[in-house]
Formats: sequence, C-alpha cells, structure tokens
Amino acid sequence: MTKKTYRIPGISCSLCAMALQSLEDDLPGVNRVNASYRHQRLEVEFDESKLSEAELLAAIVALGYDVAA
Repeated sequence: MTKKTYRIPGISCSLCAMALQSLEDDLPGVNRVNASYRHQRLEVEFDESKLSEAELLAAIVALGYDVAA
C-alpha cells in the first residue's frame, strides 16, 4: 500500500470533504481516504498495482478539485 497526502486548495466545507471521501468507494485499489476541509488536505492509502497515482489525481480533478504540489 502507498500513502500519499495532497493539498486541495478548493476544499471548503464538509460536503467537499464527503465528495473526496467517495473516492474510496468509486476507485478500485483505494483502501482509505481522509479529507479535511479545515486543513485543505487529502490523505489517501491505495494499492499501486490496482491504481496509479496519475489515475488517482485524474479522479480528484474529475470531481472538480485542483491538487497543489
């Protein structure tokens, strides 16, 4: 399993966090998601043999959020 933390500047409320939490249900290989709108941070634990980081980032962008470096 790979753990990554991303800064998500557009996350501003609990509904935004819940939308990002849905990645756990929507993407195969995602084991755990923790989204915090207070800290504008997304922590994801995923299996890179089932999901690449590029695919994960594309799914975040598809939800309407930018990922900051």
